Amino acid sequence: MTDDILTRPLEGIRVLELGNYIAAPTAGRLLADFGAEVIKIERPGTGDELRNWRLYRGTTSMLFRTLNRNKKSVVLDLRSAAGENAVKALVAQCDVLLENFRPGTLEKWGLGPEVLNKINPELVISRISAFGQTGPLASRAGFAAVAEAYSGFRHLVGDPDRPPVRVGVSIGDSIAGLYAAFGVVMSLYQREARRSTQERGVPLRERITDVALYEAMFSMMESLVPDHQAYGVTRERVGGRLEGVAPSNAYLCADGASIVVAGNGDSIYHRYMEIIGRPDLGADPGLQTNADRWARREELDAAIGAWATGRTAAEALTALDAAGVPAGPIYTAADIGADPQYTARHMVQHFDVSTGEEILTHVGFPGIVPVIGEHSLPVRHLGPDLGEHTDEVLAGLLGLSRHQIDQAAGSQGDTPR
Repeated sequence: MTDDILTRPLEGIRVLELGNYIAAPTAGRLLADFGAEVIKIERPGTGDELRNWRLYRGTTSMLFRTLNRNKKSVVLDLRSAAGENAVKALVAQCDVLLENFRPGTLEKWGLGPEVLNKINPELVISRISAFGQTGPLASRAGFAAVAEAYSGFRHLVGDPDRPPVRVGVSIGDSIAGLYAAFGVVMSLYQREARRSTQERGVPLRERITDVALYEAMFSMMESLVPDHQAYGVTRERVGGRLEGVAPSNAYLCADGASIVVAGNGDSIYHRYMEIIGRPDLGADPGLQTNADRWARREELDAAIGAWATGRTAAEALTALDAAGVPAGPIYTAADIGADPQYTARHMVQHFDVSTGEEILTHVGFPGIVPVIGEHSLPVRHLGPDLGEHTDEVLAGLLGLSRHQIDQAAGSQGDTPR
C-alpha cells in the first residue's frame, strides 16, 4: 500500500450517485476525493444538466469537470426496466446511495428506501431536497436560490438601501452537499461500530440522512433567530460589514484594488488606529468596545478609507501585516492562479482538459480540502466524459453482456415505461 492510498481514508467504500446539478454531486465529489469509488449515473444523451452550465465552448463545462472529479460516469435509462434492474444490481454492490431528486421521485421509479433496503440491508442513503422528506412543504420543488431565501440568508446579503442579492456561487447547494457527505461518513462510522461490537445492524431509518437545502443554509445563520426571540432584534443587510462588529470592511486603495481589513478585536483595534495615523480614535473612550465602534462605524470607515486611498493595496497590506492587523487582498481568479500560498499547498492543480471539441492544456482546477499532511491530495482525474465508464462498471462489476448494457443504457431495445 502506497502513502498515497494511506492518505485516502475512504478507500474501499463504493458510492452510487443518482444526482444532478450541484448538491448531491458535491457530496459525491467529497467522498471521491478521499478515496471512495463513486459511480455517477447519468441519463442517456444529455447526462447531468451541469455539463451545459457555464458552457463557454464545446460540450462539457469546466463546472462539470470540477464538481465531478474522481468519479466514474455510467449511462443508464432509469425509465426502462433494464436500467432499473441495473441500478438495483449496483445497489447490491454499494455502501452508499446519494440522490437529490424531488421527494417521491425514487419511489416513482421503484427505487424507494424500502426497496433498496431489501436489496442491501446495510446501504447508507443520503437524500437531498429543497425542503426535506417530511413536513408540509416536502413535495414542493425548489432550487438553492429558493432555499437561501427561505432560510433567512438572502435577507442579509447586499446593501441596506437595495434589494437582497445572491452570492456569486451556488452556496446553498454546496453547503447541503457538505452536510450530506458528513452524514454519510457518520452513518458509515455507526455501521462499522455496530459490526465491531457484533450488535444488530443499523435500522433503515437510522441509515437515511435527510438534508434539506433550506436547513443547511439555516444552520449557517448563527444567532439570527435567538437574537430576535430573546431581544427583538431583526438583523438587516450591512453591505461589506459584519453586523455588530467594527471596524471590518473592504477599502479601495490608490491603485484601484480593494483590500479587506478585520480590525475588530479590541487590542487589534488600537494597533490599527496607530497604523492609519489616528491614535486619537484608538484612545477615544467611546470606541473601546465592539458595540461602541459599531455605533460609530461610518466615522471609522471614513478614517480608514482616507488612509487606504493614499497608498496602493500592496503598501497598505504590508503596513497592516507588520502591525499584526488581519488584512488581505480581494483576489480574482488570475490572482489565485499566481499566488505562492495556493501553489505551496497544491490548491491549484493543472490538467489538460477536453471541452468535447478541443483539448485545453495546463488548466488549473481546485485542489482537495481538507489537507491531510502538508498539501492537497492529488486530484486523480477530472469529471469524466458522459458514459466513459459504462462498459467498465456494467460489464466488470455486474457481468452484463454487450446486449444487456445497450438495453440498460437506452441504446436499444428496452421500451421506456
